Amino acid sequence: MVFAAPGEALARAHALLDAGPSPLHASVAHQVIGIWQRDFGDMRPALRHLRRARDLAARAGSADREADVLATLGVALVHAGRTREGLTAFDEGVARGTGHTRARVRYRRAYVWWVLGRHRQALEDVRRAVPVLRQADDVIWTARALTLRATVHLALGAVERADADFTAAEALWDTTGQEHDKADAVESRGLAAFRRGDIPAALRLLDEAEERYAKLGTPTFMLNIRRCEVLMAAGLAPEALAEADAAIAELDRLGGQSTRKAELLLAAARAARLADDPHTAMARAAVAVRLFAGQRRAWWETHARLVLIEARVAVGRRSARLVADAAAVAERLAAFGSPAAPEASLLAGRIALTLGRPAEAERHLAAAARSRHGGPPLARMTGWAAQALRARAAGSGRGVLEACRRGLDVLDDHRMTLGASELRARATAQGAELAALAQESALASGQPRRLLMWSERWRATVLSAPPTRPPADPALLSGLTAFREIAARAEEARQDGHPVPALEREQRRLEREIRSRTLHLRGAAPGGGDRFEPGRLLERLGDARLVELAVLDGRVHVLLCAEGRVRRFEAGRLADAVVEADHVQAGLRRLAHPGAAARLPLVEAAGRRLQELLLGPAAGYLGTGPVVVVPPGSLHRVPWALLPALRERVLSVSPSASSWLRARETEPPPRSRQVLVRGPGLATGGAEVPELARRYGAPTVLEGAEAHVSRVLRELDGAALAHIAAHGAFRADSPLFSSLTMADGPIVVHDFERLDRSPYRIILSCCDTARLASVGADELLGLVTALLPLGTAGVVACSAPVNDEAVVPLMLALHKALGAGLSLAEALRDARAALPGDATHQATGWAFSAFGAA
Repeated sequence: MVFAAPGEALARAHALLDAGPSPLHASVAHQVIGIWQRDFGDMRPALRHLRRARDLAARAGSADREADVLATLGVALVHAGRTREGLTAFDEGVARGTGHTRARVRYRRAYVWWVLGRHRQALEDVRRAVPVLRQADDVIWTARALTLRATVHLALGAVERADADFTAAEALWDTTGQEHDKADAVESRGLAAFRRGDIPAALRLLDEAEERYAKLGTPTFMLNIRRCEVLMAAGLAPEALAEADAAIAELDRLGGQSTRKAELLLAAARAARLADDPHTAMARAAVAVRLFAGQRRAWWETHARLVLIEARVAVGRRSARLVADAAAVAERLAAFGSPAAPEASLLAGRIALTLGRPAEAERHLAAAARSRHGGPPLARMTGWAAQALRARAAGSGRGVLEACRRGLDVLDDHRMTLGASELRARATAQGAELAALAQESALASGQPRRLLMWSERWRATVLSAPPTRPPADPALLSGLTAFREIAARAEEARQDGHPVPALEREQRRLEREIRSRTLHLRGAAPGGGDRFEPGRLLERLGDARLVELAVLDGRVHVLLCAEGRVRRFEAGRLADAVVEADHVQAGLRRLAHPGAAARLPLVEAAGRRLQELLLGPAAGYLGTGPVVVVPPGSLHRVPWALLPALRERVLSVSPSASSWLRARETEPPPRSRQVLVRGPGLATGGAEVPELARRYGAPTVLEGAEAHVSRVLRELDGAALAHIAAHGAFRADSPLFSSLTMADGPIVVHDFERLDRSPYRIILSCCDTARLASVGADELLGLVTALLPLGTAGVVACSAPVNDEAVVPLMLALHKALGAGLSLAEALRDARAALPGDATHQATGWAFSAFGAA
């Protein structure tokens, strides 16, 4: 009962002791209290109660009772970091127990072997325990033993064996009332799904397990550790670090198991390293190494040492000693049968290369490269990264590109199993090294077309296929509705000057729930979408120029695609351009308010400097036709129309050349239906909407109470043209909750992803609608990038705060030009030219960009 209903078991144990029981029954009660404290509370009283239980069992003269308590005490001692004493207790328990009891003792010793990372001893004890438990028809303990054996198989990379044991255990659990063990089984299935590379299923199962544990009121430290692993593999390292640190703080508050603390520290160290925080990674890993060493947990200690070495390398340390340390770690991990061994060999090879020791590097890289042909996706990518480095060291450009291609193919297949656009975007970070190696090799080849191909190979890949949409998920839909209601109430209270901490907490809770459900979505069949072909791009460009900016070693390289060829120009440093773009954004914010006209020359001067940094000599070869700019993610907020060479021309922006091609080839819907939406609280009241309604004749106009989210989404689906005048808000912390304010609350990116087909053309006359979050390798998350894969061929949106009144004439001029048959980019150019010449109107025109090709 202590696992099935822990609170009730604890109460009954105390009640039994109050009744003055016999030594035998008192031993059971103290053991139950000790188990509860060991797993859900403080280790110090746990050990005190378990020793008392052992003494009472000896007084009762029951060898089997004493053996059973010794096994429980052994587990507690090991979790307290007193490994030698714990193993001694197990030896005594095995010696005293007989038959069925001895099998239970062996099962618990197998669990301890697993905790210690001694997997072969664990399998041996389970092998001897399972037949005895089955013969005794002990369903609960047989299921526990099978679950443990499956978990050990997973640690050794034997996923198929683990699946068989998990399936058998789950069938047994279904016949019992052991709710805690059932939750543990769900958690274990989540771990198995993760080891198979199925991240959405892993997240779903771990969340389900957490819900089950919550009903029992039990802590979930092992689940925290496993979820951290999955979050890191999903590219969500900052979240994994936050979860691990929060669990460590809770464990310290309870005075809980030091073994779990060491494991959480290791998870935090790995997460910090992946989150580009190597100093935190070193600090966490160093403490974990000390704890594991004191606990005599060599398997775990070796994994912690790997993270410690990786963090040291990340802060710039390079030495022969580090090569030797990494090689020793790789050797020990291989001896343990750990899937992390290739990662350590790759690390040793990388360090050796930077030290100019090619022979030593080749030995380590060859060992790492063996993992490229089997195992989970990330292990294969490690192998292909090692193979690419081997080829580069051997001077084989072709070998580098082949290894990078194969490795990124693995990533594409893995990425397409993910249904959520956020996970797809973040997963690309795992291919950053391969993509960088390929670009470096392509640059060295002196062939700009090859560099273009590899620049496209990893740029905005999340846009290559629409996200998986779950319109039939009632929990997600109800969550979005509740979120919208709370957000609307919170905004109303803020406007009335009232504090809203309770509403904000509920809003954050609902956001977490919605996001969690979207991360559970599985993707379609493997495959990375259509492959980019430079020839097709050059053919479709016509008289336009496409300017793709690639960044190598911190410097911008301009790939100018036009007239059947690709030319390369070298421009400035990316870091300088980012700083200059920030200055421009600050200037545009000031110009949105009256009285800031004196800043206009400063903003224009910054535009000239940006042109030199981003286009360099390529600015002189742009001709007179339309220009398409494809910037890296870090430059998505540049107002490109401010650059002198682009100011007077037809200009559009695209996250990648591939997405521009898809937009160019997207057919408009069969019916030319226009939708005009006017949200609440606009300074101008959305003054352009009534005028546009008269101009279009019979459009669908949604305003006032009719502009509620469900109606807006229904009308937007499949429209030829949509114009939305509403307050926009960009969420840097959670870009898929960036929103437009409707009558009943915000419409967020998650809502747009549920459309069957987003509008062919969409105009967002709102501040900050073109702001995007740069994540993964070179991916962008936000409103514009949510629309482009869903059937939208062109978007006009704004990358900065603008003057509401100045937006109205810009929008009217834009629609007038569209009515004359122009594209969005052509119409926006003409609309800028038609604006008054004052600073505020000019800044407003520069802040808007046309995305796509419609």
